[in-house]
Amino acid sequence: MFEETRPYYDDEIPAAIARVASHPLFETIVHYIAPDADIEEYRQEFLHIRTIREFQTQVMFQAIHNILQKTSDGLTHAGFDTLDPDKQYIFVANHRDILLDAAILQVLLHEHHLDTSEITFGSNLMQGGLVTDIGKMNKMFRIVRGGTVHDFYHNSMEVSAYMRYAITQKRQSVWIAQRNGRTKDGADRTESAMLKMFSISSSLPFSENLGELGITPVAISYEYEPCDIAKTQEIFISQYQPYIKEPGEDLRSILQGITQKKGRIHIAVMPTITREELDDCARQEKNARFSALAKIIDQRIRDGYHLWPNNFIAYDLLHHSNRFTDRYNPEERNRFIDYMMQGLQQLQGEKDELRNLFLSIYANPVVF
Repeated sequence: MFEETRPYYDDEIPAAIARVASHPLFETIVHYIAPDADIEEYRQEFLHIRTIREFQTQVMFQAIHNILQKTSDGLTHAGFDTLDPDKQYIFVANHRDILLDAAILQVLLHEHHLDTSEITFGSNLMQGGLVTDIGKMNKMFRIVRGGTVHDFYHNSMEVSAYMRYAITQKRQSVWIAQRNGRTKDGADRTESAMLKMFSISSSLPFSENLGELGITPVAISYEYEPCDIAKTQEIFISQYQPYIKEPGEDLRSILQGITQKKGRIHIAVMPTITREELDDCARQEKNARFSALAKIIDQRIRDGYHLWPNNFIAYDLLHHSNRFTDRYNPEERNRFIDYMMQGLQQLQGEKDELRNLFLSIYANPVVF
């Protein structure tokens, strides 16, 4: 059931572990997540992993903690104490980094004695045996990207049915981004089409249909936007022509998101959408009810988003204003300008336009 979509089951873990342990990149991965480890000793311990939980607790959580220690200035959080360990949720999150957004959530769920969630992962990213094995051992399940209109509907129905099955039958929560792909411009908005996709796997009325999924917004905020320079270049090119990804670009984005400096990070689990809110949405015309629900989710994410000095600095620089000078000091302003100028030197295009696009990525969370 759901063979092309689902993560691995526990009985599939030993074979996947063996494949990863024998992969040519295994040593490189170990050097990054456990730099002081003896490779062969680590490999032998790795080969003893038999379950998803063991893989997450012995490997993934160690890796994420190591990444945060190397590249961030600290992680804060809010709202995890409001989650019921006996309930399942669809965590609808703003999406800034391909890997870390969901990975950080998993670590915090575990630290709060809650089960980790399953995670949506684009088929464009599940390329090659190594990435697929690591992803599926980490509770990732596949969303197919691209294809015809018929393919899109079929794939949407498959994902919708699987998520409902995961929540109501497997008793597993699910993480999904609020939109298709990462937010590039800093303006986090939920796509109504994604909420419609949630609903197509059930014939229940609107409120009951979506109510059983436990829709719970999650906001993640990075002091330094992951892949901000690359996002600036992509937005610039997209204004003049269709943006076509280069081979291997998604993998480079994953690696850049892992290694780039992030400053401080905050993640907030916001209140679950209530039955009363769903009933209010249900009173509207069919398409309008999904737009109304999207607005509620967007407001929750805005409420949970932590604005850093960089956001206010960028707003003032972009608008040539002093509106938020009480939210940062001259040292922080100069540091951000130096960071921006060093990054923009790498890009091709009209410099003032690139500068404004870069600043908008940081300024938009102030106004959206």
